[in-house]
Amino acid sequence: MRISVVDVGSNTVRLMVADAEGGVPLPVHTAKWRLRLSEQVRPGGPVPEEAVERLVEAVADASRTAERWGAPGPPAFATAVVRAAPNRCEVLRTVHARTGVPLCTLPGEVEAELTFLGARRWMGWRSGPLALLDIGGGSLEVAFGRGRLPGFVASLPLGAARLTHEFLAGGRDPASRDQIRALRRRVRHQLRDVAARIRWEGPRTAVATSRTFQQLGRLCGAPPGRHGPFTERRIRRRDLGEAVGRLAALPAAERARLPGISAPRSAQSLAGAVVGHTAMKLTGLESVTLCPWAIREGVLLRHIEDGPSWWADVVRRSDEAAVRAPVPLRLASASN
Repeated sequence: MRISVVDVGSNTVRLMVADAEGGVPLPVHTAKWRLRLSEQVRPGGPVPEEAVERLVEAVADASRTAERWGAPGPPAFATAVVRAAPNRCEVLRTVHARTGVPLCTLPGEVEAELTFLGARRWMGWRSGPLALLDIGGGSLEVAFGRGRLPGFVASLPLGAARLTHEFLAGGRDPASRDQIRALRRRVRHQLRDVAARIRWEGPRTAVATSRTFQQLGRLCGAPPGRHGPFTERRIRRRDLGEAVGRLAALPAAERARLPGISAPRSAQSLAGAVVGHTAMKLTGLESVTLCPWAIREGVLLRHIEDGPSWWADVVRRSDEAAVRAPVPLRLASASN
């Protein structure tokens, strides 16, 4: 049996097709379409019409690709950039009407739960009480649990792209010390209570997921991706603190010359590093293990373990929330 999933993130649309025999989603094909929504959508702003057109094309192409690989009808979800947009209802309806794919937005807490499931399955039961950090473009997800699913989850507006827009896009490049101090204050304020909960729980193992953490891990000396997913990769808090200084000293364009930092993510790499380092410091984590499984694997695992009906319920609740949401049901014009 083959199954697939489509993930509309802040920078890319990603498709994963996997074999599900034996209860483990083993990838057979992946593809991505780079949309860079975070560069076109200001925090809390609408998704522009041009971006919606490109999103429709990408989702339609992903759906056709999944069908060619024997996994039709992929679950499709959008994360924080679309979820926070005031015209998200119209975006979701447009994508569904023109592609046949019922794209939905997941609450941040559900994202954290699914990401935790992926990390738990990858790390195994010997990891014990498990803490999770995941930095996206629009939000930071934090979770903790002792079992298959987390007992505590939180989603905070501390995504790397969001904070870059809010604190580091004021014309100074490199960013000033005052800008970075203001950014740290925001992260500490938002994370204070969540971090206290993680410290109180006392995790045995801590993992970090997301492309942001992967690139920061490479910058901090973790082995490159060509060594394969089973190579252990860790980030020490001390090394990440030094990485913040390296990134802050460079203009955004020059950060792409550093190990692991890609050109499309170079502008937001500093904000991501500040969030990661501050989160580790406040939670008392000296190091985190980089986990290659995250939300997409979590969706596929729920599909395998709980059957397809659970996703139908997710889509239904997303549709109901969209109907209740007091937002303007229109696409943003090009002038926005």
